Parts: sequence; C-alpha cells; structure tokens
Amino acid sequence: MKEVTKDMLIGDILDADRGTAVFFFEMGMHCLGCPASRGETVEEACMVHGVDPDTLIQSINEYLASK
Repeated sequence: MKEVTKDMLIGDILDADRGTAVFFFEMGMHCLGCPASRGETVEEACMVHGVDPDTLIQSINEYLASK
C-alpha cells in the first residue's frame, strides 16, 4: 500500500500493513478487532472519535512512505 485516503476502509488498511494499527489506537480507536470498525472508512471513524481525518491520514502516509 502506497497511500491511504479518507474513504478507505480501516480493515483494508490494517490488512495491508498491521503497523498502521498504532495510529488508530492513538486516536482512541481500541476496537480494531470488531467487525463494525473494520468496515468503517477512516473518515467515519474520525467523526465518531472526534479526530481530524487529515491529520490521521498524514501520519499514516508518512509512516508508509518511510518504509
């Protein structure tokens, strides 16, 4: 996976790179194993947790680019 976008499903991101889980944990999303959370988009999860999706996307993409 080269880059993450707001409309991507969290499950797809985690399947592509398990190292991204830490970014979701840091935003307070501790239910990554739940089927419902895996089916949410990044933007939906950010709305529920009160997190700026652009900031999260930037952090994940910086991580992916550094690999």
